[in-house]
Amino acid sequence: MSEEIKPRILKINVLRFDPNDKNDFPHIETFEVEEADGMTLYIALNEIREHNDNSLMFDFVCRAGICGSCSMLVDGRPTLACRTLTSKLGESITLAPLPLFKLIKDLSIYSGEWMRGLNERLETWIHDKEEELNFDKLEERMEPELADEIYELDRCVECGCCVAGCGTIQMKPDFVGAVGLNKIARYHLDPRDKRDDEEYYELIGNEDGVFGCMTLLGCEDVCPKDLPLQSKIAYLRRMMIKTALKN
Repeated sequence: MSEEIKPRILKINVLRFDPNDKNDFPHIETFEVEEADGMTLYIALNEIREHNDNSLMFDFVCRAGICGSCSMLVDGRPTLACRTLTSKLGESITLAPLPLFKLIKDLSIYSGEWMRGLNERLETWIHDKEEELNFDKLEERMEPELADEIYELDRCVECGCCVAGCGTIQMKPDFVGAVGLNKIARYHLDPRDKRDDEEYYELIGNEDGVFGCMTLLGCEDVCPKDLPLQSKIAYLRRMMIKTALKN
């Protein structure tokens, strides 16, 4: 008879810090968790909070890779905890909050302020030049291939992983990042949006927009939804150059 394989004992090293506590300081705290079949980092963190320390803070909502709330650094790589199997990692795992965003506590960050500011800056909504919208009017027919392309870009969950993995934004804080450029590409493709190329050029045709990207591919490498970010950035660059030459 073959010996029963004992489950691994994982060492979860968590960077902990409460910026609202004047007496606290950034430090690593290690927890041991017995690995189970199909365990994700989300499950492991809940095990820690239930059995070891209920003050540990991290974010989650959907637990299915849709909300983007549980984004964090896993062994230095931005990813989603709910989509990360512990079986794909070593026995010692180091977790830290995503950089660049406001820290709430431990692994919990506030990305909403950054994302809201980005959406307002890039005006990420359908623009119709008609003074009054006719809600009884049927939308124009859209080819299925175009609808699929738009839907592909709409799968972005604003988790912030591409922002945390972007080398450009480390040097240019006003850079819109791949998440912003992805949004612009999405609305530029959408025939319901009535803005012309010149209006899009005003939004991102500069060093803080599409021409600031150094094409390091970090965003696409870490995107948990495997979005074609670099191909859309290339698409926008061609469109922006064509617009600039026209002017």
